[in-house]
Amino acid sequence: MSEDQTTTAGDNQPDWPDVEWPDTEEHKLARLEAVLFLAREPLNSRKLSDYAFLQDGTQARTLIKILNKKYDADQRSFQVKQVAGGFQLMTRPQFSTWLRKLQNSSPPLRLSTPAMETLAVVAYRQPVLKAEVEAVRGVSSGELLRQLLERNLVRIAGRSPELGNPYLYSTSKRFLECFGLANLEALPRAAKLRGRGIPDWDQELQNNDDLPTDPSETDAAENAVTQEDSP
Repeated sequence: MSEDQTTTAGDNQPDWPDVEWPDTEEHKLARLEAVLFLAREPLNSRKLSDYAFLQDGTQARTLIKILNKKYDADQRSFQVKQVAGGFQLMTRPQFSTWLRKLQNSSPPLRLSTPAMETLAVVAYRQPVLKAEVEAVRGVSSGELLRQLLERNLVRIAGRSPELGNPYLYSTSKRFLECFGLANLEALPRAAKLRGRGIPDWDQELQNNDDLPTDPSETDAAENAVTQEDSP
């Protein structure tokens, strides 16, 4: 395949070369494995089927199970994991000690105890107001929310209809990736502890054109909300 015919898993539409793909299971597994190897983020089954030239998402999920059985039987150091609403080829946890020695290996996520508490409140009660987070924790949490926004673990999910239309916070897709969760239902005791409801990552937020995405804009907006909430 020439360089101008190649495609990556991050492209919107695969640019297939004019060749005839073999339809055997082994070739399908090879194509799927190649896509998973190249992908830099979790891909859902529909995208995997598109990029690997498979029949549909159901076939992609079936082939993923076959790949994992092969990896387990051969005791490979990697596996396909369901994370953040998609699938990703990942090394097994027992190899993390050696992989951390690589210069390009990402450092483990480290959060302070207050930041972890704030993140837990958002995760279980989302979408949640800053005032509600502070009511649960008993202390001011604006700065911690700003830090979590900067680290892309928390996102602004919309505005509350309450007075002043304060921002609502929810966890991000990166949150799922960092904690190795397939979805928010995988949180421990999620059904009992969650609040208003768990966001559906397959749907785009509505009426969010005026929501800030830059941390500095978010910080300024939070300061304005804090002033409005003050007596």
